[in-house]
Amino acid sequence: QVQLVESGGGLVQPGGSLRLSCVASGLTFSRYAMSWYRQALGKERELVAAITTAGGSTNYVDSVKGRFTISRDNAKNTVYLQMNSLKPEDTAVYYCNAYRTLGGYDVDYWGQGTQVTVSS
Repeated sequence: QVQLVESGGGLVQPGGSLRLSCVASGLTFSRYAMSWYRQALGKERELVAAITTAGGSTNYVDSVKGRFTISRDNAKNTVYLQMNSLKPEDTAVYYCNAYRTLGGYDVDYWGQGTQVTVSS
C-alpha cells in the first residue's frame, strides 16, 4: 500500500520560513519524479515545484522562484520543500505527489496535504 505523508505545515508570519517533508512508503521511491502542489481556498490545485528521480533537475512555478527549494533524499524516501520569504498568497494546502510512467500508463500518488498559513 502506497502512502505519502506530508508534515511541516503550520502558521507563519510573512517573511518567515517553513520546511515541508513528505515521506513515501510502499513504492520504489527513486523511480518516481516528485512534486509539490498547492491548493488555496476557492482556487484550482497548482504545481509549485518538481524534481526528477535522481534530483538532477528541478522546476518551479514563477511565483515561488528564488524563494522555494525542492530537494529529495532517496535513501530516506523523502522529498522536501524549503519555503523562505513566505507571503500571504502562499497560504494553501500543500500536497506531495509521486509520478512515473509504467508500461505506458501514468501512475501517480498523492498525500493527504498539509496546511500552510501565512499571516500576521
